Amino acid sequence: LQRQAEQTCRQLVRTQEEHEQLLQAAVEQAEGLEQSLRNAEAVLAERAAQLGDAQAQLSRNKLLIEELRGENRRFAMALQAAELKQKSMEEKNQLLEEQASALKQLIGKITPASLSG
Repeated sequence: LQRQAEQTCRQLVRTQEEHEQLLQAAVEQAEGLEQSLRNAEAVLAERAAQLGDAQAQLSRNKLLIEELRGENRRFAMALQAAELKQKSMEEKNQLLEEQASALKQLIGKITPASLSG
């Protein structure tokens, strides 16, 4: 009985040691998982901050685009006004050229008449 008790005791000690080893391995695995979780949370927080920055930049870019569209509309209107003014100036220039030509013809007719008189 004593031998059997000693054998059972040794077996219990081995079983207890195995359980302690398993428990230690489980604790180490849990610690590793906790570290992995903390690392993942840190990466996630960094990515969230980057996303926030990107969203802020996107908002600024949208505002810039709207401002540029407004400037583009103003430039288009100014260009249209300049084109109309240029067309008007060309028409006035054409009229002045016609008047100058008519005056030359008139002077050409008047000059010989005044020389002969």
